[in-house]
Amino acid sequence: MDLDIRRFDQPDEQRPMPLGRFDLVRLGGTSVGRASYQPGWRWSLHVGQALGQSSCSVEHVGLVISGRNRITMDDGRVIDVGPGDLFAIPAGHDSEVIGDEPYVSLHLLGGASYAR
Repeated sequence: MDLDIRRFDQPDEQRPMPLGRFDLVRLGGTSVGRASYQPGWRWSLHVGQALGQSSCSVEHVGLVISGRNRITMDDGRVIDVGPGDLFAIPAGHDSEVIGDEPYVSLHLLGGASYAR
């Protein structure tokens, strides 16, 4: 592996969507994603609808940087995450920004196949 320093202001890929975007940086043999969503964003409406899916089929491991997000699992479990929370979310969920603050999170697993 070579020494490599990267920043999200120059991502390898940007995946725009209504009320948000997902930036992807490939680094050290892996992909790291940054999700940036505005208040009112919801996965099932702003990503899933275009894919013909009602729930996200990607597993995620990451860290919330700012804002709050509600995860609703297909089995009915609901959990809210906020700044500083590390998360592991299995496939089969919906996600929505809650509150008035934009939501930003880093994705250490799942970014390469998310919102494609």
